[in-house]
Amino acid sequence: MTQQPIRIAIVDDHPMVTEGIQAILESYEEIEVIATLSSGQEIIDQFETLNPDVILLDLNMPGIGGLSTTEILLERRPDTRILILSMHDSPEYISSALNHGAMGYVLKDVPTEEIKHAVDAVMRGEKYLCTGAEGSLKPDRDDAREQLTNREQTILLQLAQGKSNKEVAIELDISVRTVETHRKNIKRKLGISSTAGLTRYALEHGVLQGTGVSF
Repeated sequence: MTQQPIRIAIVDDHPMVTEGIQAILESYEEIEVIATLSSGQEIIDQFETLNPDVILLDLNMPGIGGLSTTEILLERRPDTRILILSMHDSPEYISSALNHGAMGYVLKDVPTEEIKHAVDAVMRGEKYLCTGAEGSLKPDRDDAREQLTNREQTILLQLAQGKSNKEVAIELDISVRTVETHRKNIKRKLGISSTAGLTRYALEHGVLQGTGVSF
């Protein structure tokens, strides 16, 4: 029985980058590039129709950037495989991408075969850091906490104001299940097990200062 090709969408606002990666990937019989898009908004709008297996996503794009796009796509389908493409090899960029839910991080100047290795890895359900990214990302210290994403910060503010999961879902136009998932991730990242603890954290860190303005 013939195996179905891996369906890939490439999202980058630089045509030369997109065309180059497309040419690389299409040299492999088991890969099909189903779309080349130039913005986060385009992949968000066409996500359900395209239904890609893997999304290669530029980190810095006009409009909705790669991190926000990653969050939005993962809210719609949590098992989405997203590989971040970037020229930046700083630990801050890499950590932020992984914290937002990307399954891998690939520098744009990697050798041809490394992009294929990255695709194969995330298809197996594994995380992938290209050689350059892995070298610049030092192991997390035991006392270092993962950063909250922008969406998690917004939800923390809502929860700290005493809103229920359902009220937060209505306010942000997302599902209750998505709120529950974010809530669980927030508690894990902050090492807090109760809602009261979240409220106390928000108070201590100035989240509730002012008149409900998100940070």
